[in-house]
Amino acid sequence: MLEELDAPLAPLTTLRLGGPARRLVTAHTDDEVIAAVRAADAAGEPLLVIGGGSNLVIGDAGFPGTVLRIATTGFALDGTALELAAGEVWAEAVARTVDAGLAGIEFLAGIPGSAGATPVQNVGAYGQEVARTVTEVVAYDRRTGGTVTLGNEACAFSYRHSRFKAEPDRYVVLRVRFALEDAAGRSTPVRYAEVAKHFGVAQDERVGLREAHDAVLALRAGKGMVLDPADHDTWSAGSFFTNPVLSAEQYAAFLAVAAGRELTAPAYPAPDGCTKTSAAWLIDKAGFGKGYGSGPATLSTKHTLALTNRGAASTEDLLALAREIRDGVRAAFGVELVNEPVMVGVTL
Repeated sequence: MLEELDAPLAPLTTLRLGGPARRLVTAHTDDEVIAAVRAADAAGEPLLVIGGGSNLVIGDAGFPGTVLRIATTGFALDGTALELAAGEVWAEAVARTVDAGLAGIEFLAGIPGSAGATPVQNVGAYGQEVARTVTEVVAYDRRTGGTVTLGNEACAFSYRHSRFKAEPDRYVVLRVRFALEDAAGRSTPVRYAEVAKHFGVAQDERVGLREAHDAVLALRAGKGMVLDPADHDTWSAGSFFTNPVLSAEQYAAFLAVAAGRELTAPAYPAPDGCTKTSAAWLIDKAGFGKGYGSGPATLSTKHTLALTNRGAASTEDLLALAREIRDGVRAAFGVELVNEPVMVGVTL
C-alpha cells in the first residue's frame, strides 16, 4: 500500500481537474482496500474512493480527507463466467472477453474507468448496460464492517443508477462477476439504431463479435469518447448529463414546447409509462452546438454531451459552463438536465 500526503488528484481524473488530496492511499489488494477504508472510518475522516477517475468532478479545493485509489488486478474466466477485480481497466477487460470469443459487454468497448465503477453507475452504451450481465458484486460494507456478496436483483439497477450509487458512503466494490455468452463468434443482438445502421442490419440481429467491438471503438473515437492525451476533446468525463426520463405529464408538456418550435424530439420508451429523450439533442436545439464556449472549458467539438478541459481550465470553469447549459435547456424546453459524473466538494 502506497501513501502520499497533499497529493495531486487532477492527473488521476480524465478531466484533469481538481485540487489535492490531504492523503492519497493506493491499494493493490482487496485486503489493502479494506484496511484503508477501516482506517479512515476509525479516524472519522472523509473518504473518497476512485478507480479510473473517469466519472469524477473534483473541486478546485481538493479533498480534505483520505482518497483511496483502487489499483487491484484480477481477470478470471471460467467458461462464460467472468470475475474482475475492481481496479481492472474496463476497456482492456472488454477487449479480453472479445479475444476469448465471449459476448455480453462488447458494445461497452472503449469506456474509460475501472471495472469496479461499472455496477455503481450501471454503465451502458450502444444498447448494452452491465445490469444485463452482472451476476454478483462483492463489496465491503462500511455499515457492518464485513464483506458482502450482492446478487443482480439486490444491486437495484436502473438507468445509470444502482444500490451502490444510492448509498455512496456504504459500499466499496471489490469484485464484479458477469455471465457472458458464447455465441459462436457473434455479438449479442444489436439494440442501438446507430450500430444497426453502421452494419446495415435490423435491430435485434447479431453481427460479428470482433466487428461489433471495433465498430463501437470507432464510433466512440469519432465522438471524442476514447481517451487520447493529445486530444482535448477527450479531456472530459464522457457524457456530462444523463438522458432525461420524463413522466407522461412531463413528456406531454415537452412535446407541446417542441411542437411550438416545429421540432421533433427523439423518444424512447422507459419503465413506468415514462419516455426517455436525448440530452444531446436538447443541448444542441437549445443553442449549444459542438465546440460551444470561448473559455478554457468548452463543449467537445465532436459531441455536445461532453464538457471538456481545453488544457488550462479549473473545475469552476467547467461548472460555469455546465450551469449555463443546464439553465439554457430548462429555459428552452422546461426539462431539467441532471449531471452524470459524481461531484466531489462541488455542486451543480
